[in-house]
Amino acid sequence: MNSAVIVAAGMGKRMKSNINKQYIKLRDKEVVAHTIEVFDKNNNIDEIIVVVREDEEEFFVEHVLNKYNFDKRIKIAYGGNERQDSVYNGLKKVNKDCSIVLIHDGARPFVSDLIINNSIEEAIENKAVVVGVPVKDTIKVLDDNNIITNTPNRKYVWAVQTPQSFDYTILMNSYENAFKTNFYGTDDAMLVENMGYNVKMIMGSYENIKMTTREDLNFAEQILKSRE
Repeated sequence: MNSAVIVAAGMGKRMKSNINKQYIKLRDKEVVAHTIEVFDKNNNIDEIIVVVREDEEEFFVEHVLNKYNFDKRIKIAYGGNERQDSVYNGLKKVNKDCSIVLIHDGARPFVSDLIINNSIEEAIENKAVVVGVPVKDTIKVLDDNNIITNTPNRKYVWAVQTPQSFDYTILMNSYENAFKTNFYGTDDAMLVENMGYNVKMIMGSYENIKMTTREDLNFAEQILKSRE
């Protein structure tokens, strides 16, 4: 059994919108609805848990769940203070028969079936997998005074995306260990890495963008046009 936890509880302050960025519309459909739809139609996903802000649950149900009539039953979990807390709340709602769990940003509406299927296949074999893309620019590492200390070989530097996919037991153990030791990571893979597991990187897509700023809305429109 494969489960998807879609995290849609962030504030999205950089979007400079009066509503949560998850509910901004692309082609008259909310961003998070685009995201859910991909997982809903994927034959390898058995259940979906969407993590939302508790004070937005009613809005989410009315304007997304009831509006689009997704085929799969969708569970709701509440967001926490940090993304890590939100994901953990979602994981606790996952069916205990789950084998592979995928964690995905609700604000990444252009995830594809290919990415989802490859993630599941690789996670079955390798237990821990993230998707990403090679960076296009030269990367500089700075010190506290903004002095360049290192220029890593671009060959080894990737920009991380979601979904991040794991053996369910390994991810739950990693989360529980993180909270016991007060360890906070910037993504799910960091918690698994912290437990000593190897995490494999696989190719995502340069279209698999996260809606973060107003400029991303323009890029999203271009992606939709190119797909037409």
